[in-house]
Amino acid sequence: MTRYTGSCHCGAIRFEIDTVIDRITECNCSVCTKKGILHHRVAPESFHLVSGETALGTYQFGSEVARHHFCTVRGIHTFTRPRAVPALYTVNVRCLDDYDLQQAQPEVLRFDGRHWEAEVGKLA
Repeated sequence: MTRYTGSCHCGAIRFEIDTVIDRITECNCSVCTKKGILHHRVAPESFHLVSGETALGTYQFGSEVARHHFCTVRGIHTFTRPRAVPALYTVNVRCLDDYDLQQAQPEVLRFDGRHWEAEVGKLA
């Protein structure tokens, strides 16, 4: 288990996660594609919002179950409470400090979010 720190671009939102990043998810739904997010799931006890609660915006659409959180100062998407498992967090690994995605080479699960209802069972 490793502690990672992360933030939005301007640093208004800062968070920490305790996890092993062995797998990330790339979703092709309209929102994830436009944001360029790469998801990594963490349990609530492994996620800690260090600062920035007042700078945190939330975007919801469709079923309005998922809560997509972003920085209201610069617009960077930092983490989500996902529709598939709202009790968890998915952090945007691109927002992690000192995490080299190319060097780490985690397994990448390609999720067909354009067909969410038919595909959600594959996220187990």
